[in-house]
Amino acid sequence: MTNEPQIPDPKIIVALDYSSAAAASQLVERLDPRLCKLKVGKELFTAAGPAWVEHLVSLGYGVFLDLKFHDIPHTVAQACKAAASLGVWMVNVHALGGRAMMSAAREALEGLPRRPKLIAVTVLTSMGPDDLADLGIDEEPQQLVRRLARLAHECRLDGVVCSAQEAAMLRQELGAGFCLVTPGIRPASAGKDDQKRIMAPADALRAGAHYLVIGRPITQAADPLQALQSVGQEIANIGELK
Repeated sequence: MTNEPQIPDPKIIVALDYSSAAAASQLVERLDPRLCKLKVGKELFTAAGPAWVEHLVSLGYGVFLDLKFHDIPHTVAQACKAAASLGVWMVNVHALGGRAMMSAAREALEGLPRRPKLIAVTVLTSMGPDDLADLGIDEEPQQLVRRLARLAHECRLDGVVCSAQEAAMLRQELGAGFCLVTPGIRPASAGKDDQKRIMAPADALRAGAHYLVIGRPITQAADPLQALQSVGQEIANIGELK
């Protein structure tokens, strides 16, 4: 029996909330792909472009391309295929795009040699009941998250983005294999910023989260690598989630 090398699967996803590749690169150079993955959102992707995402992949980072595709099914399917060609680890769509759109996205990725994980956004962690009421949605955030996550599960997506406060509920209802990616993660020493539904890293993993999206507590730290390592130590004893 041979011992195959273990491929690192860090649970921390550092959010690269920057307006340029140059600014983001200063942080990336101080981090370690063995300790974290990276999230590239709309602002940075628009400024830096696909080639820079490929550069991050070439450095060994798992990249979560967080563009929240939300359009007609064909357009979203083609966008997901284009994202996969960059070598990203994960891509997302918005669950409010509906069943046909999410199914088209999944079908577009089936059979690809390097298929990224496909997850859906449920309710943004910056949104509370009053924000949903402004949109004419007469549901509490947790109820809407449950409904949209069930729909994503029915469409056979790999998982959802959700608040860590909904993780235990979704883990129980949708099973251990359904991937839960949780933003709004704040170590005890950090402030809330503009996130309303937050949780500490270790608590989020205990609740059922698979991956933790962390931004400013790491990116704005005096020593980002030390801040990353500190969170890593905080969650080290939680155990590997399956």
